[in-house]
This record gives sequence, structure tokens and C-alpha cells, in this order.
Amino acid sequence: MEISTIIGLVGGILAVGVGMVLKGANLSALINPAAFLIIIAGTAACIFNAFPLEQIKKFPQLFKILLKKPQRMPKGELLSLFTNLSQVARREGLLALEPMLEDIQDAYLKSGLSMVIDGMDADLIADVLGLDIAQMEARHRSGAQIFTQAGTYAPTLGVLGAVVGLIAALGNLNDIEKLGHSIAAAFIATLLGIFTGYVIWHPFANKLKMLSQEEAEYRRMMLEGILSIQAGDNPATVAAKLRVFVPQDQREKLDGKPNEESANG
Repeated sequence: MEISTIIGLVGGILAVGVGMVLKGANLSALINPAAFLIIIAGTAACIFNAFPLEQIKKFPQLFKILLKKPQRMPKGELLSLFTNLSQVARREGLLALEPMLEDIQDAYLKSGLSMVIDGMDADLIADVLGLDIAQMEARHRSGAQIFTQAGTYAPTLGVLGAVVGLIAALGNLNDIEKLGHSIAAAFIATLLGIFTGYVIWHPFANKLKMLSQEEAEYRRMMLEGILSIQAGDNPATVAAKLRVFVPQDQREKLDGKPNEESANG
């Protein structure tokens, strides 16, 4: 599970709740069905107006991505895998890689190595796998855009909810106590709109974009390794090319000692 998402949600709720208590506000004021209806249902309606149904159907899957940590091989291990593959390819030929595909779970990597084994041209492999990355990034951008737009609509709907509440409050001008409660209730919609927009929707969009960047970089590392094997590079050359994609801490594990660059700051 992606624990940072849970920490963010719980932390945001606690920050607002405890902040309200410290300011002397009554938490029972949050029990406002009208405000929730305007913000939650209103934001959902805006999303339906803004995006085609086929894209909106992916909403549950996007939430799953936010809550589930990506299951993939660490880059250090991926580098070692490509080094081993290059050794086998140089020693026994590209066809010797075919039995090894059964142990590879990643569809992108398996597809790329299959094209290499089939003897496809390097430019064609680069074009096909590069286009695959571009299409993946486009899909991810469209998914993140749903949350970005929700974060834009929710605060505005909060203002709308406050206006509706103030209109209702004006009907209680003769009752000061009731008027005060009505005004307080009117701003609950604004609170919910700002909270959902800037604590939930916009941060979720940002996380999806970052996850997309990580996945794209991971696939570019695979692409570089696949092309290196196709070119017949020796294991040392393959390792040198892929090393630039590996985070600093994993480089130190590969070297078996602290990296000189890290030691020098």
C-alpha cells in the first residue's frame, strides 16, 4: 500500500479538525448535508460535464493506483538483469534469451526482448517502444487531469454553497441567534470546497503525475538496455549506460561501497 496517501488524508483531516477545535469552532457544524451535496455531487457533475464517460470509468482504477504501491523490480536489480542478459546474448547468441523470457513478468520488457530475439531493426524497436512510452504518458496525463479539474471546480462550488447559505441566512434577520448559525453553516460549503480541492484533488493529481514520470523513466531504462543488447554491447557497457538511471543509494549497493560522489557531497 502507498502509505503516504493514507498519511496525507488522515493528516489533512486531523489538521482541519484540530484547528477548528483550537479556534473554538464546533465540529458538529461539519454535519451539513446540504454543503456535502453541493460540493461532492456538484464536483461529480462538473466532472461528468468535462470528460467523456469512458474516461470517467477509470476513476476507481486511478484511486487504486494512488493507494497501491507500484510492484516493480528495483532499478539496481534491473541493471543486474540486463547485465546477465547481455552476457548470455554475447556468449550464446540472441536466441539463447528466448527461454529466459518465461521468467520475466513485465510485459514491456518481454515485448522489447522478443523483438530483439526476432531480429528486428534497432530503429524499429526504438520507435515502437518509444511510442509505447508516449502513449502511456498521454493516458496518465488524462487520468491526472480528472483530479486537477476536480480540484479547480470544488473551491468554486464552495463559494457557490456559501452564497446559497447566505441567501437562506437573510431570511432569519429577525432572529439574531438563528442568523449566526445560518451564516456559520453557509461557510461550511466553502470549507469543504477548499479542503477537497487543495488537500485531496490537486495533491492526488500531482502524485499521479509523479508516478507517471517514474514509470516512464523506468521504461526508458528498459529501452536503453534492450537496445544495448540488440547492438551487442558487452556487459560493462550495458551497466555503464543503465547506471545513470539507478538512484544513488542503489548504486552504492551495486558497488559494495559508498559512492565517491556521495562521499564528497
